[in-house]
Amino acid sequence: MKCPMETGESVEWLLAYASRKLDAGGGVELERHLEVCPACRELAAGQRAVWDALDDWEAAPVSSDFDRRLGERIAGRVSWWDLATRPFRPLTAWRALPVAAAACAVFLAGLVFLERSSGPAPAPPATAQVEALEPDQVEHALDDLEMISQFDRSVRADSGSPRI
Repeated sequence: MKCPMETGESVEWLLAYASRKLDAGGGVELERHLEVCPACRELAAGQRAVWDALDDWEAAPVSSDFDRRLGERIAGRVSWWDLATRPFRPLTAWRALPVAAAACAVFLAGLVFLERSSGPAPAPPATAQVEALEPDQVEHALDDLEMISQFDRSVRADSGSPRI
């Protein structure tokens, strides 16, 4: 027999053996293997100890009023929302909340209406200010513009693609 721990295929044989649910033919073959394989023997002994402990375990008796007490506990549970809002309940008047919201909306609408009815702010008087420029300043500005436009044309020609 191949070792169930090494192949991983027949590990359920070890578990069935430990729980005493393995048929007689498989049990004899597995017992022979357990005599020579310490790993399988250790696993089977551990599983057997677990099954023996479960067989010996007895549940504590349930009291006669268990169902009643459980029902009361379930009925008495409070949702997290109720717990979170409980401190604020006395402070808020839920029936007055829509009235307060409507009053705030009317107040804000009145402010907007008053702001618009006063009209736009008067524009400052339109006066033209003319600065006196020296002719050589104008000449330098025109030279600078000409230099920038030449640079722009040379960049467009170098890129090969029209600029959008």
